[in-house]
Formats: sequence, structure tokens, C-alpha cells
Amino acid sequence: MYQIGDQQEWTLKDFNDSDWKKGLKKVSKDQIFWSRTKVHILKGSKPLQQYGLQLEVYGAYEVFWDGVLIGKNGNPGQEVNLPPEGELWPTFHIPSHLTKQGEHVIALRLSNYYYPDHIGIYQMKIADYDALLTHQMIESSYMHLFAGAFLIASFYFLFLFFSDKKVFATLIFSITCFLFFALIMVEFTKAYIPIHYEMHVVRLKIIGFLMLGISFLIPFYFSMEFPFPKRKALFFIYTIILLYIFLSRHVFELKANNMSLSMWIFSFGIVIYGVNKKIKGANLVFLALFLSALISFITPFDKSLFVGFTLVLLGMFYLLSLRIKEQRLAYENSLVQSTRLRLELLKKNIQPHFLMNTLTSLIDWIEESPKKGVLFIEALAKEFDLLNRIESKTLIPITEEITLCRTHLEIMEYRKEIRYSWEEEGIDIREKIPPGIIHTLLENGITHSLPMEDNSITFKLIYEANANYKSYTFLTYATLLKQEVQHQKEGTGLKYIKARLTESYHENWELSSEPITHGWKNIIKIYS
Repeated sequence: MYQIGDQQEWTLKDFNDSDWKKGLKKVSKDQIFWSRTKVHILKGSKPLQQYGLQLEVYGAYEVFWDGVLIGKNGNPGQEVNLPPEGELWPTFHIPSHLTKQGEHVIALRLSNYYYPDHIGIYQMKIADYDALLTHQMIESSYMHLFAGAFLIASFYFLFLFFSDKKVFATLIFSITCFLFFALIMVEFTKAYIPIHYEMHVVRLKIIGFLMLGISFLIPFYFSMEFPFPKRKALFFIYTIILLYIFLSRHVFELKANNMSLSMWIFSFGIVIYGVNKKIKGANLVFLALFLSALISFITPFDKSLFVGFTLVLLGMFYLLSLRIKEQRLAYENSLVQSTRLRLELLKKNIQPHFLMNTLTSLIDWIEESPKKGVLFIEALAKEFDLLNRIESKTLIPITEEITLCRTHLEIMEYRKEIRYSWEEEGIDIREKIPPGIIHTLLENGITHSLPMEDNSITFKLIYEANANYKSYTFLTYATLLKQEVQHQKEGTGLKYIKARLTESYHENWELSSEPITHGWKNIIKIYS
């Protein structure tokens, strides 16, 4: 019961307050007002046990129990002239002789200079004094350990995103974990950091911003994992709903409850779509959302909020772990395929047919021209040495790749007695590429081409770069075999090139091959 004014007799237990009001909408900033609350103690305190009173009231006040002053919080009536004092959740000791079984009266003498429209007792707890002092500290210590786990997770997935910026879901999960960590910290630091009621509204606004961010990011994350039709339009509508709730004039608890409820409803819809489409991981996430909703119905909001969000975040973490596992397996398969094709490529270069033809040509050159035979041997040794050095590397300088190609052309000139020419344009010696990919295109050009009328075949490598991609254009000037033009199939060489490009650039590359007027054109594009 409330009354505006200031009379000392209002502290008395037996004072008749039947004409007092049940609530006040607003008081003047410098005005004193009183509240009286009847309390029934069903069981008196035991020996060596003391009851305590914990309050959450906007304002500065004095606390009277059965007419006895048991505590003071701030300077009621003097807030205009004095700086802010007191805290929002103080705990007062009630003398044992005043806590006998029966009816008692708590009277508060108040002033509310900073928020004259926030009138009322928002929380009142009467319990064991030591328990009131220690409960919040114990609870906050556990919650801080809990928050630390989410802080570590946020940094871990942030660094994971920096290592592979294409996995945008890791960044969303990292930000969500950090916002949840911040939400716990802002909520539970009240146990050990005194907060004046003047700052409490600021604290609630910070919590509101954090709730808004979490309520937006969780459904956004699920929409990335379970893409659904008209995603952008529906998410735009959801964002408008969230902003409307956030900017509404409702009390904070109602805002927070409505934002979390909207998040759950929208997330449920997305996950149900994923379950219907049988997307991997959707069933477990649906179970996590269902449990979080169930908990919110059977527990108080301040408890269910954190437990529910935790279950949702665990569902998000499960989805993320599935995607990371899939990427790791794909990468490992790429490495295995690359290794297998690398060995096949080496085998192709030293296979008996190649060696027999090379050795036969070598014998002829030694008999006809020993000096050229020596040069032939040196070129062969140089190519094998280069292949042995680079085949195990992921990237090599473009200059080494060009040297390998030139050396191979020297060998093939001796073997086939065809004049091979090598040209290059715009080459950046600082660039690196996967080993053997240009060499493989060169081999394909030699194998599937006939010399032109002057008994020559020319190869040209052109490098170009812009803000979006780098490209290598490999041209073969020769007479193509008709069957090669009509029916081109992917052999070991092209498989090797694709595996090497995937190993180094994932999906950020493109390979095209097509016949041209006087030969063949291959283009490799590597996107930024």
C-alpha cells in the first residue's frame, strides 16, 4: 500500500493504512512517499539463525520493520542535492527478536528522483540472511564459468573463420556465442558490482540490445544451414517484427520474452522445413528446440532463458561440427586423390613404353651424334630431377613449372624429331601454381597433336590478372587429330589438374578446354 507524504507514525506496525492506495503511477522528483507491506512469518528463526530482507526497489529509501529502522539505501528526499548512493539489490539484516511467528509490517520511506514513473517494489525476499548474501555469489560464480565456455568458443570459431573465410557460418556462431557470454555477464555481475537504480535502466537496455542480436542471429544461422524458399523476404519480415518488439514501450521483461518467443517460433519453422527435407542434423536440432521450449514453460523466465539459449546454441554447434567434418573429409579425400593421381602421373612419365621409346631414341643419337646424345641424357636427367623435387609440394614458383616444360620439350625434340617452340606472355615470376598442371597440358598437346606443315608445334603460356581472378591461358598451335576434336574424354592428366586445383584453391577455380583454328586452347582461372 502506498501514500504520498512523510509522517513518522507510518512506520508503526498498528497504524491504520486502510485508506492508502494500492499503487502510484508517478510522484514528483523531490517528493517523499511511503509503502507498507504486511508479512506473515509462518516459522520463527532458530537460535543462531537470522532472517534477512532483500529488496529490488527503484529509489532511495529507509527500511522499517515493525517500526524499527533496520537499514538505509541512499538518501531519500535529498537526492537533488547529493550524488547517487545505494544499490538496487541491497540485503538487510532483521534482528532476531523481530522475526517471531505472526504478522509483521515492512514500511519504506522513499524518494525516486531519477525515475519518478517507476514506482513499486519489484522484488522482496525474506530468507536466511547468510543464504541471501551467498546465494547470488554462488549462482553467479557458476554462471561465470558457464559464460567462460562460450567466450572460449567464440574466440575459437572466430580464429577458425579467419583461417577459412568462406565458412561464414563459423563467424555467425562465434558472434552468437560472444553475445550470449555478454548477456550472462551483464545479468550476473549485479551480485558483486553495486548498481545504482539510476543505471539499472541502462543495464536493461544493454540486455535488450544483446537479446535483439541473439534473437536475430540464431534463426539467421539456421536459415543458412536449412535454406528455404523466399528466404530473404521472410527474413526481412522477421527483422521488422523484432525491431517492432524492441522499440515498443512495453516493460523490459515483456520485450525480452516476446523477442525470445519470436526467435523460437521462427527457428522452429526453419528447422521443421529441414526435417521435412531430411537435411542432415535437422532432427537433433528440432529436439533441442523442443526441449528449450518445454523448459521455458515449466521454469521462470530468467532461468529458462539461459537454459533454453544453451540448448539452442548446442544445436547450432552440432550443425557446425557436421559441416566442418564434411569439409575435412572432402579435403582429406582431395589429398588422397591428389596423391594417387600424382603417383599415376609419375608412373606415366617413367612407364616402360616411355622409357623404351626414350632409350631407343637415345641409342640412335649416341650412334649418330654422341654430343647430342649426351645433351639428350642431360635433359632427361634434369626432367626427372625436377619431377622428383616438385611432385610432393602443394605450390611451386611458376618459373620452376616453365623450366620443367622447356626441359620436356628438349627431350621430345630428340625423341620425335619435331621442332617444338615455347612462348610466354605476361608471366609474373612471383606467382605460384600447383606443380605439374601446365606440364600436363603440355603433354596432352604433344600426345594429341600432329606437327604443322613446317614440322613444328608451338606452345604459348599467357598470364593475366585482375581484381577478381588470375588466369593462365595455354595455347597449342598444331594440327589436331580428328578423333580428338570429335570425342574428347577426361583422362588421367585432366583429373590430376582438377585434383591439384581443388587441393590448393578448393572450389575457387575454373578449367576450360576447346579447339581453336590452329590447335587447342586451355584456360585456368583462379578466383580471389
